[in-house]
Amino acid sequence: MPYFRRAVSAISLLSLVTVSLPAQDSAPTKSVFGYRDFAQQAKWDAAFMAVPDPKLAQAHLKELTKAPHWASSPEDYDTAKYVADRFKAAGLETEIVPYRVLLNKPKKIEIEAFDENGKRVMSGPQKEHVDPKKDGGDPFQDDPRVLPAFNGSSPSGDVNAEVVYANYGALADFKKLQELGVDLKGKIAIVRYGQNFRGVKVYIAQQLGMAGVLIYSDPADDGYVRGDIYPKGPYRPESAVQRGSVQFIAKYTGDPETPGVASVASLPDSQRLPQNKLQDDNPSIPSNPISYHDATPILERLGGPESPREWQGALPFTYHLGGTASVKVHMHLEQDYAVRTIWDVIGKVRGTEEPDAWVVAGNHRDAWVYGAVDPNSGTTAMLETVHGIGELLKQGWKPKRTIVFGSWDAEEEGLVGSTEWCEEHSAELAHAVAYFNTDVGVAGPNFNSEAVPSLKQFVREVTQSVPSPKGGTVYDQWLNDQKHGHSARERMRGTAEAAQETNEVHIGDLGSGSDYTPFLQHLGVPATDIGSGGSYGVYHSVYDNYNWFVKFADPTFVYEQQQARVFGLEVLHMADADVLPYDYRLYGTEIGRYIHTQSEQATHAGLKLDFSAAEGAAKRFQEAGEAIYTVQKSAPQSAGVLNGELRKAEVMLLNSEGLPNRPWYKHTIYAPGEYTGYAAVVIPGVTEAIDGGLGKPKAELAQAQIAVLAKALNDAAAVLEKAAK
Repeated sequence: MPYFRRAVSAISLLSLVTVSLPAQDSAPTKSVFGYRDFAQQAKWDAAFMAVPDPKLAQAHLKELTKAPHWASSPEDYDTAKYVADRFKAAGLETEIVPYRVLLNKPKKIEIEAFDENGKRVMSGPQKEHVDPKKDGGDPFQDDPRVLPAFNGSSPSGDVNAEVVYANYGALADFKKLQELGVDLKGKIAIVRYGQNFRGVKVYIAQQLGMAGVLIYSDPADDGYVRGDIYPKGPYRPESAVQRGSVQFIAKYTGDPETPGVASVASLPDSQRLPQNKLQDDNPSIPSNPISYHDATPILERLGGPESPREWQGALPFTYHLGGTASVKVHMHLEQDYAVRTIWDVIGKVRGTEEPDAWVVAGNHRDAWVYGAVDPNSGTTAMLETVHGIGELLKQGWKPKRTIVFGSWDAEEEGLVGSTEWCEEHSAELAHAVAYFNTDVGVAGPNFNSEAVPSLKQFVREVTQSVPSPKGGTVYDQWLNDQKHGHSARERMRGTAEAAQETNEVHIGDLGSGSDYTPFLQHLGVPATDIGSGGSYGVYHSVYDNYNWFVKFADPTFVYEQQQARVFGLEVLHMADADVLPYDYRLYGTEIGRYIHTQSEQATHAGLKLDFSAAEGAAKRFQEAGEAIYTVQKSAPQSAGVLNGELRKAEVMLLNSEGLPNRPWYKHTIYAPGEYTGYAAVVIPGVTEAIDGGLGKPKAELAQAQIAVLAKALNDAAAVLEKAAK
């Protein structure tokens, strides 16, 4: 086929497109935290970084995205076999691990809109389609294996109701509608993507008695307002739909029938929750994503008052709140719910000195359709990391700690594959020293990261060792991007200002939405997440495919090479450091700031709370972090006991009873917000009691959670104090 020949020609040209590495012999060996002598590690680093290959990365991505591969499909299993073959070729102990989990697949998706006279004005959803004769078209959009756009975890339903426009469907948006006197009960909410996790939009609507939810992508957020639409540019065309799960991941992640229990293939049905008992985790009202093409006939006919002006999107008419008979929507969804088999791929390299101390690195593999950026740009980078590890093994290198690579399945449905594996291996993961995640590995050239505070400096050091395709190091370009606010992610989070103030990169906090969640927030494994962003306007659509990637994300695959190197150095340094490179000094400082902020919020909410116990515990934890840092820098010869205590300190930040109303989440410092889903809520037990959610602030609960927080901090500080003696 002509397209295949063009791709092969592109691969042959890439042999000349690589990022050169700095000379190692002439430069003095630098000092790296956690190492007594970094000289030998510097040699292994150089040998590793010479391996990741843009040509091979391109071949990986092309193979992984050649077909739609929704979790549990035959094509999904084909990707598992491909990844397993690459793991085996690198010399890893490899297995494909099946789990049986509850997933829904659409049988029928029908959405119609009718005006006040009963005339049908929209019948959809319209098929995703761009003109094949303009700007190169799209070679993948007509594959018959592409499933209709749907929401994972949505129930079946047949609803006919008036419509209310609720902006982004955030908690503040629904509260605003209540203040404005808009009747929500029994209505269908139409909300736009953005600001919070789609499942939270449904979670709030359900609590308010609404009958259903439609979620659309407004062109103000990722369409023509941002730039040229696909295939001319990288942004969302009018027919493109953002699929996604609406599972209530802020309650728990993984197989909804088996919270806290691994859904292994042999698990009997008697140990699964029946489907009518899943309301803690799965919605009871139907929802579905639609394009802005299909949303337009609904939104432009909404009656009622004008929406608040900050709610106005980019469609060419004034947005109204609705809730009147001017337009009604009929949602008819038929879902095929079944227990289906998914497949994680696990590869191991056994450690020689601390084999029970696992360094886990992972990325999910399943996709709503083709998933070129999300997630297989990450899988591609991970495979080239594994390629580099394999070459080191051939040269005689062996890690001190066991390295585990995980290719997770069914992440898109609710972090399912990673959660089930974590629940199966919770005992072993009590000794795991880190989990390194990547998901959207490459959507463009702008590197970014989130991490627990103890690993933020670790990420900075790693990125200072990897060359950037733009020149200098990844760290240099990352700092430059943040100072100039080059990415939407950075502008949204205020990281440009943070970088200007501190003259170092700002690293965000871990919320949820990717596979680090069960590791950190359920089991207490310190974690990081890395990616490289850009003008990514086709998220979760049929257009997140190989064609979009080579046009707009990384045409020469040098950013795939960069990500493989960063990911690999994270793994190598954590596996071979003499002393675990956790920096607990910053942890205490950040927690102290969180407590101060919530003290002010409590005052603003009219609550009289006593934060003194938590403030004292945070100060003690910070001082213990300073003391243990001095010991770590001395890098004692026998560091096994020290490393065990360093790891134990993070575990002490867990509360065995979990968070109020969601006990699966154990971490007292970080969790996804019950009403945000993606974004991290810090000291969540305290913060959410003060906020009150849809109700009023809960002073008694907040004071109890302050005590829980203080105990966790004192317990962690005691561990560090003992280790520092």
